[in-house]
Amino acid sequence: MSYWEHRKPVRRLRAVDIGEVARASVRLLDEGGLRALTLRSVAQQVGVAPASLYSRVESVDDLFDLALDTALADDPVMSESIRNADLPALMHAFFAHLTTHRWAGQVIGMRAPRGPAYLALSERMCVLLEQAGTPDPLGTAYRLSNLVIGASLTAPMASDEKRVAIDPDQAPTYARLHATHHISPREILSDGITALLS
Repeated sequence: MSYWEHRKPVRRLRAVDIGEVARASVRLLDEGGLRALTLRSVAQQVGVAPASLYSRVESVDDLFDLALDTALADDPVMSESIRNADLPALMHAFFAHLTTHRWAGQVIGMRAPRGPAYLALSERMCVLLEQAGTPDPLGTAYRLSNLVIGASLTAPMASDEKRVAIDPDQAPTYARLHATHHISPREILSDGITALLS
């Protein structure tokens, strides 16, 4: 169950600030990846006892939900792109966002994003696709999202992938093509977006 389906009401005057919890979660994830995010580490960041967090969240899964949506909402390029960009530019902005917050694609793989910022992104994608006359706007939005998420997860490894030699006895065609191919994650992404939208 997503945080957005069971948000806890504020019951105390001096309750833990959920925005502060969300931003602390983003910082921890940016600095240390998925393993850095715990209720204890967030509590330490916001200066409360770990038990105090339970007044606002149920588990670390809620922290992932909050961090995912807050990182997107706090990204000014994404906010502007969701309001005004065409679909290719929006997808490139999303790619840049996900490569900045490398954990975000992993979290999306674990937890369907249902926060307000991600719903605004999904809505904008569907509206643009519907306006373009796409026969299956939602299916195409899923395809585009999966392309961008996959590209963002593998982009940081592209330079390493190019340096690793391929055994020509094991995979002769792949080794020959690999030796001469220029790998650019952004170009591959652009080609994929164009293919999906054509």
